This record gives sequence, C-alpha cells and structure tokens, in this order.
Amino acid sequence: MNVVNALAGRGKAATAVTATLALGLGPTTVTTVTGAQANARAAAAPIEIEGESATRTDIPAAADKRASGGQYLALATPRRPQGQGWYATYTVHAPAAGPYRLDATASSPVEQVEDAEIGSTFHLAVNGGPSAQVARSQAYWVGARHAWGDLYRLRLGDVELRRGANTITFRIDEPVAVAGSVLHWFLLDSFTLTPTPVALSDVHIQDPAANLGVYRSRADLHFRLNARTAAARTVRYDISDHRSVRVTSGNVTIPAGAMTATVALPDLPPGHYTTRATLSGTLSEAPAGVPVVGRFARLPRQRPVHGAGNRFGVNTWVRALVPSARLDALAGALRQMGAGYVRDGRSWPATEPRRGRYAPTPQDKVTAALHGHGLKTLEVIEDPPAWAMTPTSVPLPADLRLAYGYARHVAGKAAGIRPDVVQMSNEPDVDATAGTGDQQAAYVKAAALGVASRRDRPLIALPGMASDTPYQKLMLRSDVVRYADIWSFHGYPWPPGAPEPEVPSSAEDQRELWRRHGGSTGMWMTESGIFLPVEPGRDPTRARQSEQARYLVRSAVEDLAAGVDKHFWFAGPPLTDDGITFSVFSRGFQPLPAYSAHAALTALLGRADFVRRLPGLPAGVSGHVFDSGTTTVTVLWAAKPTRVKVPVSGPAGRYDIMGAPLGTANQAGDGTTQVTASPDPIYLVSRRTERRPGRPRGEERPRSGPSAAEQIVLSQRYTAANAAPGKDNGETEPPLGYRMDATTRMWLDAYNFGDRPRKITVSGRVSGGWTIRPGTATTITIPAQGRVSVPYTVAAGRGPRPGVDYELTFAGTLAGRPIPPSVSWIQLKR
Repeated sequence: MNVVNALAGRGKAATAVTATLALGLGPTTVTTVTGAQANARAAAAPIEIEGESATRTDIPAAADKRASGGQYLALATPRRPQGQGWYATYTVHAPAAGPYRLDATASSPVEQVEDAEIGSTFHLAVNGGPSAQVARSQAYWVGARHAWGDLYRLRLGDVELRRGANTITFRIDEPVAVAGSVLHWFLLDSFTLTPTPVALSDVHIQDPAANLGVYRSRADLHFRLNARTAAARTVRYDISDHRSVRVTSGNVTIPAGAMTATVALPDLPPGHYTTRATLSGTLSEAPAGVPVVGRFARLPRQRPVHGAGNRFGVNTWVRALVPSARLDALAGALRQMGAGYVRDGRSWPATEPRRGRYAPTPQDKVTAALHGHGLKTLEVIEDPPAWAMTPTSVPLPADLRLAYGYARHVAGKAAGIRPDVVQMSNEPDVDATAGTGDQQAAYVKAAALGVASRRDRPLIALPGMASDTPYQKLMLRSDVVRYADIWSFHGYPWPPGAPEPEVPSSAEDQRELWRRHGGSTGMWMTESGIFLPVEPGRDPTRARQSEQARYLVRSAVEDLAAGVDKHFWFAGPPLTDDGITFSVFSRGFQPLPAYSAHAALTALLGRADFVRRLPGLPAGVSGHVFDSGTTTVTVLWAAKPTRVKVPVSGPAGRYDIMGAPLGTANQAGDGTTQVTASPDPIYLVSRRTERRPGRPRGEERPRSGPSAAEQIVLSQRYTAANAAPGKDNGETEPPLGYRMDATTRMWLDAYNFGDRPRKITVSGRVSGGWTIRPGTATTITIPAQGRVSVPYTVAAGRGPRPGVDYELTFAGTLAGRPIPPSVSWIQLKR
C-alpha cells in the first residue's frame, strides 16, 4: 500500500500536538495527518520559497544574477544580534498537513571540496514553536551539491506543516571564523518543501541532545517518526552485537496521534550494539526490507583512569566538525570512553585579524566546555593570517616575533579557556609549500618562547610530524627539542584503505630519534588512526567497522609498548574526507564498534604502564603485559584463531574486545592458562604481580625557563629565486635544500626574545667546497624583542655538485655560551 491507501477513509479531525523536528533537537507545533490530507499532499507539487522573500527578518538581502530570484539573503557581520539572534521568518502555504522534506540552497556549516569556509550553524522553528539547531554532522553535509558561489544544495531534514498558512523561521546566533574574521555568516538563496511519507526517522537511546548513545547501567530504546501517525503503527526491531549475533528482538507500537515509542533495553553485557528497525505497512520512506539503523554502546563496569595516569586522547576539531548543540554530549561521551585529552585548534587569522590586535573566538567556548567535562586540551597553532606571510615565508610568518606574540597570547588566556598543551604546528613535513626544516625549527623556537614567557604556562609540544622525514631530521639538527616538553608525531597504516593493515613502525622509529636527541621529553602520538573507505552518504560497512575496532586496540597496545606516553585517536566526531572516514561515531553521532573498543581498552588497562612482551608465542600471535595500577593485564591477538599458553598468577578474568566478560581462565600446574587468541584482541586480568620497571609514570611538567642564549633565535632567509623545492605533501625526493646560484646573497635573521639587549657573535660554516663570506665571526647587538639581519654571500667553488644537499650551519655565542644553531641544506642549481 502507498501513503494514500493507508490513510484513506480515516476521517479523523486534525489535532494540534507537540512533536520533535526530524532535523534537530527541539519541539515544534504540528498537526496529525488525516486520510483526505494525505491525498492532497500526494498530489501537491514542491513548495518553492525565495530567501529574500521573508515575511519578517533583520538579515539584509544582496543581489546576484546567479541567485534563483536575482537576490538572496546574505548575513555577514561581526555584530551580535538583538534578542534571540539574527532571523528570517517565512510564511508557507501548505496544501495539506503532514511531513515535508526541507532542502535549501544555503551556505554550508562544514567545509566542502570547493570551499574551505564554514558557515554559521542555524536553528529552525515551525509555527512559532521552540527552535532546534540543525545539528547534522560533517559526514552528513560533506559532498553536498555545489549551487553557486558559496552556496550548496543542502538536505536539512523533515518538518511537519499544518494545512494552510505556516511559518518557518531560520535563526543564527553563533559566529564562526571566516576568512580571518569572526562573523555571523549565513547565506540563503531559496528553500523547497516537498511532501514526503510518514516514516521512521531514527532510533536512539536516551535524549540525543544530552547523550550520543552510550550508557553504563540501564537505558531505554526510542523509535521516532518524522510526523504524527493517524493510525497505530508497529515497529519491528532486531538488536545485534558487534559480531552481528542477534541478542534480542521485538515489536513496539506507536499509538495513533503519536510519533515516538520506547522499550526498555534488557541487561546486555558491555559492548557495541546495532538496532535495525522497520515500520509496518508502506508508510516508511525506506524501501521495503531496508531498516532504519541505530547504534549504542554499553560501557564496561570498570571506569577508566583519569588525571595524571590517563594515557589516552582523541582528536576533535570541534569548530569544523561538531554543532554546538552536540558539544556537551560529545565531550561527555569522550570522557566516558576513556579520553583524558582532546586535541583541537583555533583559527590564528580570526584570533589576530591585525598585528597585535587579538579577538575572542568561538574556540574559547569550546575549550571551556571540554574543561567542564574534565577533559584536558591540546591546542594546535594553525596557519598564520595572510597579512603575516610573504611569498618566501609561506606557510610561516615572515617575522618570527608574530609567532612569539600569538603563542604568548594563547598561553596567557584566562583559566578555564587556556589550553593545557600548545602544539606548535600540524604535519609541516607533508604540506605543499617550499617551507624547510630549518625555517620550521626557528618558528617553533619563537612560538615556544612565547608560551614559556607566561607563568603557569601550558606544556609545549613539538609539531605533530607525519613521519621520520628528512624535514624532521633537519629540524632536530637545529636543536629544537630543548624548547619543548613533548615530542609528538603521527602514525597511519599505508596504503590507505588496505584491509586489516599492520600497525606501522612510527612509534619505534620516533623512539630511536627521540633517544638520539636527548630523550628528556614526553613522547606523544598525537594522531593514530586508520583510513576506512565509505560510499557517499553512508557509514563504513560492518566489516570495516570491526576492522577499525581491532586496529584501534592493536595500535594503542603496540605504540604504548614502543614507549609512547599518550596515544591520541584520530578522530572522535564524524569526519569524512574524499571517500575516507576516520571516526568512532557514525554520521548520525552514534557510537561505532571502535568507540566501545576504546572504552574497554582504557577501562581494563587503567594506567596502561607497559611491562613486557610475552616471549615464546606461536607465529602470528602477539601478547603484551601491562600494569593497570591494580591488576596485571595481558592483551592477546592472533592473525587466525590459535590456542595459546599464557602465564598467569591465579585465576584470570577474560574479556573480549568490547569489555564483555568471557568467564575465568584458571591457572594450570605449570603456571599458565590456555586461551584462544584471534584477530579480535582479548584481555586476561589477574592479580597484580608485574609492575613497570622504575617509577610510575606521571604527568609531564613544564621544563625550566629558557636561558638567555636560548632566547636568541637564528633564522636563515633567502630570496624566492633560491627557495627550496616544494614538498609535494612529503613526496619530493632529495635534494631538498635551498637552490643556490654560483654566488648567492642570503641573510641570517637574529632575534632576541629576552627582556634586555644582547650582544652576540655569529658565524657560518658550510661543507662540500662551498665558501661563505664573511668567513669570520660577526658581533651584533640585538635590542630586547628585536631583530638584526646579517648579510652573507655563499659561493660554490669547484667542489659542489648539482643534485646534492650540503649542510650550512649558523651558530653563535652569548657571553661564551652557545646559541642553538640554525642548520639548513643547500644545493647547487642544475
């Protein structure tokens, strides 16, 4: 039956009721659909409304011949709105009552392929009811069809209208960082309302405004339609675990005149669960046999360690990925899954629109919200504003005093909105610019000194490096580690999308570099993740979801065993980029199996102090022993199911990858127990008999303040004609140095970030038959917070060969103490 036949003959009077928008989180006033109205709606054409035709608005219109009516609504202002926000209210005449699909040609609340700018999120209200934020995820919006300019064709969801006159109000009350400014930014060309059948719209537990589908003790399962139903409807549902094994099923009735129904969940073991629900009859908009899917997670009884002993973090990038209506629920869910840190970032151009003029940004509220949920924050310094760069300095500021000032500003924010860690940059080794390792080292020193100039300062983290590239090694040659508290790097399996990838050796490679360059900082893996291919508009397949959960556990265990102090998963919120997703939440902000796997990992490992690898295991089997702080925990997995003897002390509790108990493994006479290891990791938890060697690990602490010599930063500067080759996202092969003529003029910029003038001597040396003039030490005096440029001429003798990198070093002294050097590579042009 179709919608008309299903409702025909049910001549009930339409009654005003309160319902929930199928596109947001708040209620609105709607009416129940009758049979006659359904017939009228089925024959109705879509309703087209022009953006500039608002009945009431305080948003101006702008003219553009590309707009459907020659004009469009255009809000772009830093001014705060009066009352409840910038708004536009439209009168809509509906031929019949019922649900309508709402599509709009508008600015996108997330980055799109054609446009990196992010529009303001917006609220909708129908017929004067409370407004609800259109709180869709980035993964939902991305890939929207481009309309024109900065506008996209967006599917907002379903709203319910009554027959005759209705009002629809768009409201914007939150600014965003746009092109170096903080603006309320919203563009609306037109919107369309298309009649759509009454349908099952979503399945969730708890209130999605306050909970993203995770619970520890008990919960109810809610089924919601996109409109009130004229007749009682039956929903059939099945719930399965992460292995696709059905755990329960049933039916629930949505009464006539209602749009929701609720059932209590049975006492399920900890784990990840998927609900598939279908609506009886043919009213559901889903094709026959295709269910509406909901996901939820029951958390383990054990709670994760928080505070100094917590080793886990997650990447969020809230301003680009998380609507504000979801932030509190997301923060709570991340803490419950065992994250102690959140890695995020703020827009430098929006924060410092003009030199030395700093503005508050929406990131302050984000940091405050995360701190309010007991999460610490790591904030990445993002790319500088365009006014701060020159063609030869990109992607860094031309004057390193700008880096010092901005970092000092961030580090000096008020308690509650000050980050706990400031990371100097993100993956500078794999961008598309010609920036070099020596330039990055000088920039990092300047920014780190800005942070260090504050009392009660945040920790300082080195840039998150994509891999152990020549770029990173050049940075390290410039003695940059002495300025930081944390060594940071990233690790992803390669190639992207390969099934069941091995954990890369990133942690071991970086550990070796760390040892060679001091080994005195904490070692944080600030991005670890897996590339999951997805079809447009879909979440990963169940097989890929399981693969992600397995990889999350294996990568965390192996990286911790390699010496990582903190492990950050990429990413938390829904995120899709070019057909790849990374997240532990679905497009609908519901947990994926990787979320439950992370919650189990952090709950069972506790402090996660690595003790040792298990020796003598069969081929293809991995085993790692940890000290949780209260128990000894062994983590096991294998390429294929394999029986393994594992040493234990007394009875050991067995837990699956999701934290569900599997019973007790008893100790045999030889002090071992036999278990089956498989691709899904398992945990054996026994009384605490093994401890991490040495003192228990604590939280990193800021290192002592910089010396006068460390406050001097040396930076090499060249003309555009001598720029290094572009990095091509890390793919460029050597030689990588500045491309020198037979005779090249360049400059050494010497900065003094101290509070008094400093007299220093500087000199340069070069290998491979090059010469440098002046060839002797030069003495200069640098004012406090000043810069002095020293010219040099570098000439190629007969020794240098084209296509070879040669090391050029500038060093100096202050009162006999060495100044950290600037080390670059140069090559002779072909």
